Amino acid sequence: MPRTARGDALRRAVGIIGKALAYLVMGLFALMTVAPLAWLVMNSLKSTPEYRLDKLSFPTELAWVNYAGAWEIGEFSKLIGNSFIYTLGATLGIVLLAILAGFAFAKIRSKATPIIYGSFVMGILLSIQSLMVPLFIEVTQFDRLLGSFLQAIRLIESADSFHFFYNSRVGVLLIYIGSGLPVALYMSTAYVRGIPDALVEAARIDGAGYFSIFRGIIFPMCVPIATTVAILNITGIWNEFALINILVSKTELKSIPLGVYRFTGVMMADYGKQFAALVIGMAPMLIFYLVFRRQITKGVSAGAVKG
Repeated sequence: MPRTARGDALRRAVGIIGKALAYLVMGLFALMTVAPLAWLVMNSLKSTPEYRLDKLSFPTELAWVNYAGAWEIGEFSKLIGNSFIYTLGATLGIVLLAILAGFAFAKIRSKATPIIYGSFVMGILLSIQSLMVPLFIEVTQFDRLLGSFLQAIRLIESADSFHFFYNSRVGVLLIYIGSGLPVALYMSTAYVRGIPDALVEAARIDGAGYFSIFRGIIFPMCVPIATTVAILNITGIWNEFALINILVSKTELKSIPLGVYRFTGVMMADYGKQFAALVIGMAPMLIFYLVFRRQITKGVSAGAVKG
């Protein structure tokens, strides 16, 4: 056999083996992802005695009553609307403000730009856990001071019942937006820097203002990075627990993760309802991914930031 033919055969064999190994690895990762979800759904349809008897078998009788009980105990009918409000509202705010600020930092340069940009991006280094106590103190003190001021000018009757940040949807949205901005701003600024300056300069020569340039040129070109930022924040805010736990105490203002948290403690003994509550909390994000999986894949790949 000629050397060229032998080399081609060897390359084809290596290619086939490499492709088989790649499919094997991807299959293992898919199995590691799907198996726990399937196990969770399967056990959510078991009664607690049946689960304790055998944790890996299929349910002998589908216990749909677990979902009805979990929905009632977790008060998900009240919480699911809040989760949608917090997730969609905060995500829209983060995307819009991040791209606006990214445009300013990348294309409207001044001596103060590096300092202001650095102060924003520094937030990436701060963890939510390190901010929880000072944030709670700041929120309650701000409400107390603002309430006292409004009471002094007789706009409200009592400062004790006034809440702007604490026990307020507006407060939750503002804090979610603030906590999500550093990473989103960093990504958006890096993406906008890749847009040619000539486009902005040409629009300025034609007499367009910065807002018109943002609306007509920058934002349409930033759809990929906007999609990436939205995906990252939708999943994070929907599952967020620590901040919402310290920001609200009223049931009508809580979100789904706090409803799932009701199944700790004494309710941990009722495994069927506990697993059903976890499925209820997980289902909207799973549906979101299945419906928008193509857009998510395109948005993440197109929104990748080059160094």
